[in-house]
Order: sequence, then C-alpha cells, then structure tokens
Amino acid sequence: MYLLKLLHSLGQYCMLMSRTFKRPERFKMFFRKYYKEILSLGIDSIGIVILISLFIGAVICIQIKINIQSPWMPIWVSGFTTREILLLEFSSSIMCLILAGKVGSNIASELGTMRVTQQIDALDIMGINSASYLILPKITALITIIPFLVIFSVGAGIIGAYLTAYLAHILTPSDLTLGLQHDFHQWYFWMGVIKSLFFAFIISSVSSYYGYTVKGGSIEVGRASTDAVVTSSVLILFSDMFLTQMLS
Repeated sequence: MYLLKLLHSLGQYCMLMSRTFKRPERFKMFFRKYYKEILSLGIDSIGIVILISLFIGAVICIQIKINIQSPWMPIWVSGFTTREILLLEFSSSIMCLILAGKVGSNIASELGTMRVTQQIDALDIMGINSASYLILPKITALITIIPFLVIFSVGAGIIGAYLTAYLAHILTPSDLTLGLQHDFHQWYFWMGVIKSLFFAFIISSVSSYYGYTVKGGSIEVGRASTDAVVTSSVLILFSDMFLTQMLS
C-alpha cells in the first residue's frame, strides 16, 4: 500500500514537472516573478545563512583545537579541518538542509494557500499554465541564488574561525591562516557549489509539488508544509551520499 502511494506521488510529481518546464507564455511576466522570487527566497535568507555559518565556523575551530589537537599534530590542523568541513559538507549540504526548513516551508505554504483559496484554479480556467507560471520562477530563482549563499556561508564560517583566533586566543591568526591555506584543492569548493545546485532543485520542486497538490483547508496546508520539509531533507541526505561518491 505504501509502495503504491509512493509510486502515485512520484508519477504526479513527474507530470507536474513536465508541465512546469514548458516555455513561459510571457517572458516579461516570467522575469518579473523570477526577480521577485530571488528577493523572497534568496536575498531574505542571506542573514540567517551568515549568522549560522559565523557561529558554526567558530565552534568547529574551537572544538578541533580543544579536543583533537595533540603534541603529535601540527598547530595548523584546526584551520585545515575547519576549511575542509565548511567546503565539503556544511556550507553545501547542512546549509541546504537548513534552507529546506525556511525556503521549503515558505514555498509549500504559499502554493498551498493559493490552491485552497482557488487562485490556482482561476489561473487554469483563464487558460494559463499555472504550473509554469507559479513554479518555474521559484525553481530557477533558487538554483540561481543557492551558489551565492554557499559562497557567503564559506566566507562567514572562515570569518567566525578568525574571530575565535582573535577574541578567544585559542590559536594565533597566523596558525589559522596556515591551516586554511594548507593543501587547498579548488575542486572541493566547486564540488560544494555543484551539489548545492541539485539540492536547490530538490527543495524548490518538492516543496512546490506538496503545495500545488494540497487538498482541503488550512490544516492540510500546514501538513503539506511539514511534509515538504521532511521529504526535501531526506532527499538531500540521500542525494548528498551519491553526489559525494560521484564527484570525489
């Protein structure tokens, strides 16, 4: 029974995406909504991304220095480990999990409210492809802005590590700089950016599906928002495992 329900949902999702990725009827309207979605989904998320990354970078640096450092290890290990964690996992995968909660619930609740108030039905009656009109700008906007959020996250995490070095005197800034520069592979940065593009598509498309297909009233909208966040998070974790294996 659960397998049949899963296959039914997968079929509905694929049909919705086939409607979504059709040529917009009016490109002027599409770009207007695209710009609006960049502001609401991306620019409004910069603050929380920088704040979380700032503290995570500081905490990672402190934990590595206090709990892992030993006389047998170089002093710059803290900076090296902080950089690797930020580049390989936190700024791409973990940050996208956080954004799935903020952005995903926003998309699902917005579309779900439009569905239960029959605004989507009104668009369909007027002959407008409501899937492309409402969902495509969200997907393209999030895919566009996510790499920049990853860059901001990496930068904020490194700044947090430097704040630890300057204010907490856990290690010297020169030792931290040496660790951050040691054996740097540029591909690690691009790997995080590439993974974030896939995660952005998962967050936007899955959340749009749950919001677009909601049935009932306000209670179902809240349930759809929760399901969107949970499903997006699970898919991000599964895809992260396969993408890491493929890109490494």
